[in-house]
Amino acid sequence: MHDKRPKKANSPFFSLPRKFLQANLFCTLLTFFPAGNALGAEVDGDLSLQGRLFLHDGASSSQQDASASVATNLELYHEVTTDFSLTLAAFYRLDSSDNDRTHADLREANLLYLADNWQLRVGFGRVFWGATEFVHLVDIINQTDLVEALDGEEKLGQPMAHLVIAEDWGSVEGFVMPWFRERTFPGDKGRFRSPLAVDTDHPLYESSSEEQHLDLALRYNTSLANGDIGLYYFNGTARDPVLLFSFDPAGAPLLSPYYEQIGQSGLDLQLVAGEWLFKGEALYRIGQSHSFAATTFGFEYTFPGLGDSLMDLGLIGEYVYDDRDQEWLPTIYDNDLMAGLRLSLNDIADSTILLGVIQDLDTSAIIIGLEASRRLGDNIRLNLDASFFLNISSQDPAYSLAADDFLLLEMIWYF
Repeated sequence: MHDKRPKKANSPFFSLPRKFLQANLFCTLLTFFPAGNALGAEVDGDLSLQGRLFLHDGASSSQQDASASVATNLELYHEVTTDFSLTLAAFYRLDSSDNDRTHADLREANLLYLADNWQLRVGFGRVFWGATEFVHLVDIINQTDLVEALDGEEKLGQPMAHLVIAEDWGSVEGFVMPWFRERTFPGDKGRFRSPLAVDTDHPLYESSSEEQHLDLALRYNTSLANGDIGLYYFNGTARDPVLLFSFDPAGAPLLSPYYEQIGQSGLDLQLVAGEWLFKGEALYRIGQSHSFAATTFGFEYTFPGLGDSLMDLGLIGEYVYDDRDQEWLPTIYDNDLMAGLRLSLNDIADSTILLGVIQDLDTSAIIIGLEASRRLGDNIRLNLDASFFLNISSQDPAYSLAADDFLLLEMIWYF
């Protein structure tokens, strides 16, 4: 269904087949990593086997009810001198059903220079901002790797120059990002996708510089009493595209991702008071059709030593509100209440369970999520994830997920 016309002439890198580039990039890194020990470097990695079972047939006949995949992360850290260090982190997944989920990425590839009260990191990097459990509104530096996970917590590596200046009154961070990363989307046979295919081969941009637009960000962090607070301003290409209705050359309908220019101010904070943890995030964005604000806030209360055992039980409560134009840039989380239980067994296997429920206060839609994890021996971890989407109407932005209830089992071997 996709238009196979080549990329624009000002992006010669993308004129080569994407899968060919991914495979060659990963193989090059793979041959380099074993040399790490000879260079005096620290080398870590993991290999995972993952199976997903969907409980209902997909909305499209091309979607599969089950899939299997294998993935690996390879990480290298080398201290070149006492002031300079090198970090490399490469990722690759091979998926049995969705060709767009078979992909490679350079999560990190950067040089870090450390001085007395400042540091500079240049290259591909990952940065996380946020405080709340369910929705991370303010996290904007890295692009979402949407084919990896529905929760948006997996991120692509972002090319950047990242300067940090640390003083007694807090720290200031500056970001210069010369190259934009497009969001990944599931393919025709993948799950968690929109009813129409997303044409990732031909993204549209508001800026004439397209993916070469220079994005900038400035952030201030400080600690006050028992709390931490962060403030930032971002100016550049929106990480979340608008999906425009379009047609391919054969006349088949599809969605084209359109990346606009935005200015966004954000705030995140955490406050510890005994067994209570209060947290919140807020943002204000201009430049995407209509300006809008969004906020999420809540708490986590921990019962330590539950029932005179070693187990800890955490109660989580959060609320999210978003006043954006739902016709132009719809969001699943616009007026939602969230509750969760986090159980840490504190056993030798490091067993944890997280159960979460999200209720849309404007509709009857409910999302239930379960995450469980346990270590097997010293080098293997077993993860179980499940999500269920209930009472989702055809008018809800989450309607495309209504048939995607799933169970996921993953085994990770660390080496």
